[in-house]
Amino acid sequence: MPEIQIINEKPVTLYEVKDKLADIKKRDKELSFRAKKTEEFINCVSLLKDKKAKEILEELEKNNADKLKLRHIVKIIDVLPKDLESLKILFTNEPVALKQEDFEKLIEIVKKYV
Repeated sequence: MPEIQIINEKPVTLYEVKDKLADIKKRDKELSFRAKKTEEFINCVSLLKDKKAKEILEELEKNNADKLKLRHIVKIIDVLPKDLESLKILFTNEPVALKQEDFEKLIEIVKKYV
């Protein structure tokens, strides 16, 4: 079996995965077993419309570009924490130095879209 080499790695939101699965479904007419399970999961947990997910991604990137990496922003969008405690739990094992005001600002942005 050939060795797999990762050329590029980019975190994506559940909403982007949903779009990719729709493209694969159009192309192949049917999804594989794992793709079907992924689609079922995404349909159960998707909380935002695609347009709102893109808007919140842009706003979080714009307001926190210097403090958060894309993987952190994607995690926030996928979970949509409703309070400071939930947001802080997302960053428990992450080397991110955010102040209380930064956390509050993130929660305000998320609340606008939920």
